[in-house]
Amino acid sequence: MTDSTDPMRVFVAAIDHGGFTAAADSLEITPSGVSKIIGRLEDRLGVRLLNRTTRRIDLTPEGETYLSSARFILAEIDEMEAAVGQSSTRPKGLLRVNTGTAFAVHALMPALPVFLAKYPEINLSVDVTDRRVDVLAERADVAIRTGPLGDGSLMSQKIADIGRVIVAAPTYLERFGVPTDPEQLANHSCLLISDRPSLANWPFLVDGHPFSMEVSGRVAVGSADALMRLAVAGGGIARLGDVVVADAIRSGTLVPLFQDVHVVEPAPISAVYPAGRHRAPKVRVFIEFLVEQFRQAPWRIA
Repeated sequence: MTDSTDPMRVFVAAIDHGGFTAAADSLEITPSGVSKIIGRLEDRLGVRLLNRTTRRIDLTPEGETYLSSARFILAEIDEMEAAVGQSSTRPKGLLRVNTGTAFAVHALMPALPVFLAKYPEINLSVDVTDRRVDVLAERADVAIRTGPLGDGSLMSQKIADIGRVIVAAPTYLERFGVPTDPEQLANHSCLLISDRPSLANWPFLVDGHPFSMEVSGRVAVGSADALMRLAVAGGGIARLGDVVVADAIRSGTLVPLFQDVHVVEPAPISAVYPAGRHRAPKVRVFIEFLVEQFRQAPWRIA
């Protein structure tokens, strides 16, 4: 059972609930008890953690630092206790997830209501970013990554594969024509990922022979999802992951090109996590959910 008078928990509760009175209600102690516990904590640390007024409490710089570490420590304690009592404990607590924008927008977010309904005691904090985060440094429970992992300090579980598709909007093709030979791409405006210059080489297999076409265009964008929106608007021809373009192809707002000769270059999508973290019930069930939900690659374009 959680100790409602633990100073670290009381401090975090005061911040999360926006004041001593609401924190006291959640902890089932008195507001004066909350104030005294936090005061003793500040005395022990030798710093002020909160600036108090009659209407609100604000974190000091030292309080910001303490809060960040306190959340991590309490989460680790909860995970350890949950793992020990796994057979009798429902998955619960805060689950910190990191994922790229494309997978978040087109796959994870539409599926999350199913997970949340099944596990009502799990709260999610989802960090959506296209930079490659340090899972340990940023204290993520699970990160969803595409492509080679390259980090032997982390455990991983493959979820599914994605492949690339060359697409353009019907409006673009009506205006500039449909390319039927890869070399014709030299005469078209191709849309590029700005921070991945290697993706300007589009691979093909023509008459059994591999062929790479270096494409160019006037626009490079740092986000695959934003690039897809530009392609839908008729801005050019793009080569993107099928997880990004599947819905647009099914709705007819994008048309796949070169399906008979284009090399899709399948890449794995994996859940990665610190060693031992999967023993926490909330992490274990989330990874199981990812595999069950996406192992058939519902974004696959036939």
